[in-house]
Amino acid sequence: MASHWTGEKKRYVEPFVGSARLFFALEPESALLGDINSDLMSMYEIVRTNPIRIGVRLNQWVNSEDQYYAIRALYPEELDVVERAARFIYLNRYCFNGLYRTNRAGHFNVPYGGSKSGTLPTTTELETAARLLARVELKCCDFQKILEEVTAEDFVYLDPPFMSSGVRIFNEYSSQPFTCDDLNRLRDGIERIHDVGASFVLSYADCTEGKELARDFTTTRVKTRRNIAGSASKRRDVNELLVTNIPN
Repeated sequence: MASHWTGEKKRYVEPFVGSARLFFALEPESALLGDINSDLMSMYEIVRTNPIRIGVRLNQWVNSEDQYYAIRALYPEELDVVERAARFIYLNRYCFNGLYRTNRAGHFNVPYGGSKSGTLPTTTELETAARLLARVELKCCDFQKILEEVTAEDFVYLDPPFMSSGVRIFNEYSSQPFTCDDLNRLRDGIERIHDVGASFVLSYADCTEGKELARDFTTTRVKTRRNIAGSASKRRDVNELLVTNIPN
């Protein structure tokens, strides 16, 4: 995806921001980042304003099963904003396969991922993220509202939740499944992006629904590693579609 960013467009837009991995890799001067998950977007807001305080809190926590379940048991609404953001980062780092899932009450319920789940961001890394987020407009909203703001000066990266034949795949930062209606709205959205003269790149599963989203646009099939599985033996390379309106 990074190869499609030439810097010709003035603003980077991502309506399903998730981990914001591509945003942080590209370091654009201007960006609009959105997601429907309020805990996620609140975390970015607090990282932007309080990276050192979050770093201090994270340094107090260790990667252990007991610590994980103790932090998971905390109710976010009872925490101050810094501890709430730190809790979100900690749980997403050390939960099973980085999966985000909540129960019907909206409480995070993913089990502990084990001692080899990586490391938490350092205070220096959080300060770097804060510096980059200072350039950004953050919005907690449905993706359609973000796409309605797209202009000809924008580059849009879309990495929506996958929905295939009505089966929910848990790779999203929302308690709500992505539906056929959402896919239809997304197709309308990328057509609007194209019509206003903006550039876009969309990543989606290589499935019937993905091919419908890709219709009339340039499509490349790529292999990627999917790690959300019950055992290492079930984790495998799968095909995804990269869809764009950017000329070769």
